[in-house]
Amino acid sequence: MSNTPNDRLAQARTYAAQCIRDEAHALTELLGQLDENFDHAVEMIYHCRGKVIVTGVGKSGNIGAKIAATFSSTGTPSFFINPLDAYHGDLGVMTSDDVVLALSNSGQTDELLRFIPIVLHMHIPIISMTSNPDSLLAKYSSAHILVKVSKEACPLNLAPTSSTTAALAMGDALAVALMEVRRFRPRDFAQFHPGGELGKRLLTTARDVMKSDNLPIIPSDMHLGEAIIHVSKGKLGLGVSLRDGKVEGLITDGDIRRAMERWQSEFFDKTVSDIMTTSPKCVTPSTKVTEIQRIMNKYKVHTVLVTDQERHLLGIVDHYRCML
Repeated sequence: MSNTPNDRLAQARTYAAQCIRDEAHALTELLGQLDENFDHAVEMIYHCRGKVIVTGVGKSGNIGAKIAATFSSTGTPSFFINPLDAYHGDLGVMTSDDVVLALSNSGQTDELLRFIPIVLHMHIPIISMTSNPDSLLAKYSSAHILVKVSKEACPLNLAPTSSTTAALAMGDALAVALMEVRRFRPRDFAQFHPGGELGKRLLTTARDVMKSDNLPIIPSDMHLGEAIIHVSKGKLGLGVSLRDGKVEGLITDGDIRRAMERWQSEFFDKTVSDIMTTSPKCVTPSTKVTEIQRIMNKYKVHTVLVTDQERHLLGIVDHYRCML
């Protein structure tokens, strides 16, 4: 029997059919894995007062980004964060009101496991989705959703194929279950898709999405020990210093952590003025959300201040508000 490349090319449709059968089988395997942990996860997300922060590395990260997008478009505020970015300022968007959904096939991914202690220290509950209920990630989770397949569709049983399809389906199952619990209806869907996501972003301005009340205002001469409390209460991961109503500077929780590492025992003698950024990124109320996102991506910041021409503070827009 000949086994030349041309012979194998002639069998391409056969290989594809087998892949689809293998992945379809993997999906049916999930039915037996739904248990009280899934119920608990839905309950945690339903009662979450903040956002669902989805995280994962590699292929799991790609699946996580899609799950986060599905959540956001069906009534569950959510966004994806790469655990590697958490060490470079992304922690500022996380609060104790949030829930983390962490994806890892093995449950032992190093980058993710280094991220987990930070999440636990912030008292943020974790929902994990892995194939290993005995993994470290599962151990430190409030709810562990088992997503295990008997084999990958890959003929070598190596490349993530059936396992990523299964994780994606389980994420959809969570989103659909939450839609039903919330009685999410077509009019709600329309609210999240006015003329399409692209059209909404092209039309929405800073004025439409900015937070303008209870802003975390702190004086520049405030000691950092007290500033920590104000930054935490503000739930934006930052504090803004004003002079005569005009923006003087900005500090983030990242600035505070770095200051603690730098000054250690002298930290509590330092003031906001010692670490604040005196030229934070500012936009006008009429700045489009698309432009705000471009600024955030270009300068790797997660928040911009909304000011008038005299730099009077009018509001704050963070990464999450750009996704509303």
